[in-house]
Amino acid sequence: MDQTTAIILSFILPCALTTLGSSLVYFFKKPSKTLNIITIGLASGIMLSASLWSLLLPSLENAEETWNNLAFIPVAVGFVLGGIFMIFLDFLSSKLFKNNENGKKPFKLFTAITVHNIPEGMSVGFAVGTAVATQNAILGSFMFALGIALQNFPEGLATSLPLYKCYNNKHKAFLLGTLSGVVEPIFAVAGFFLATYLTSLLPWLLSFSAGAMIYVIIEELMPELHEDKTSSLGTWAFIIGFVVMMLLDICL
Repeated sequence: MDQTTAIILSFILPCALTTLGSSLVYFFKKPSKTLNIITIGLASGIMLSASLWSLLLPSLENAEETWNNLAFIPVAVGFVLGGIFMIFLDFLSSKLFKNNENGKKPFKLFTAITVHNIPEGMSVGFAVGTAVATQNAILGSFMFALGIALQNFPEGLATSLPLYKCYNNKHKAFLLGTLSGVVEPIFAVAGFFLATYLTSLLPWLLSFSAGAMIYVIIEELMPELHEDKTSSLGTWAFIIGFVVMMLLDICL
């Protein structure tokens, strides 16, 4: 594979796999109470696993390079700022959807997933940009981008399914799930050209995204997961979603 092809594929694949994952919403029937619980459980498990393995741990690893023993500072501060950002979105959504309570949840879910995809896109751009600048083999950065892309497949589904439940519209859920991944190639290109300038921001962005994601899980998804106190379906769906995403993160 030549360098140009590897760079183009590295930028495109994460968004393409998000789109493919979002398209799986078309294989689900009309939302039922049981399907809703399974969907929320899967989405919660995938999002929490992604927050831990794809965001917080890489945030700490990146911070250690410049902060050494104080690496916990950007991780903790970024995480708290992510939660504060979602509180601000709560306030904003209450103004935007004053007469439409059903619009608040999908707005916050879509925003949290999109925000989470920004540092992932930048990470890909950094990896490719650094490989080109240092004249290292591009294959390593391409494999990193491929790993991010494969993780995005279940994330696309985890985005579109709850949105389908909110809107009861597969086309809208698919479109928003796809749009949540469009930021990745945009910020991958930015990361590529700014690789030598913005690396210090990456730990903050990663932990910020984790804070935003976990806020949505606790505030919006978990309460629904336990609506049916007699069923453990949601809990098992959560475990499965968490483990699948964890294996993808660790193995890739």
